[in-house]
Amino acid sequence: MICKTQVMIALAATALAGTLCAEPSSEKYSRAELQQMIREAHSAQQYQALASYYRSRQRDFEEQAKSEKQEWDRRSQNVSGPAAKYPRPVDSSRNRYEYFTYEAQQMSQQAARYEGLSASAK
Repeated sequence: MICKTQVMIALAATALAGTLCAEPSSEKYSRAELQQMIREAHSAQQYQALASYYRSRQRDFEEQAKSEKQEWDRRSQNVSGPAAKYPRPVDSSRNRYEYFTYEAQQMSQQAARYEGLSASAK
């Protein structure tokens, strides 16, 4: 007969194995966790994990920029009447698009930095 503790241990081990096999870039780290990872990174594997995280964030921002670009194009079709008053919805969409594009570029630079550190640490 299997006791509840054994079942819980088996489930925990399965969940842990799934987490360890998952791609580290899918993780969402808090600011403190990310700062700690940056401070403690000294090996090629640690630098690669950081680069992977920043590439993931870059893809997220690029996806958001693409979505906002479509919204910007849609809002550009109507710039008269209530949509002509400041702040115009088209301006809001443009600003968000520019923000997401800028953040994607920043994430790309960070990823390239850690990829370089990873390559030199090998």
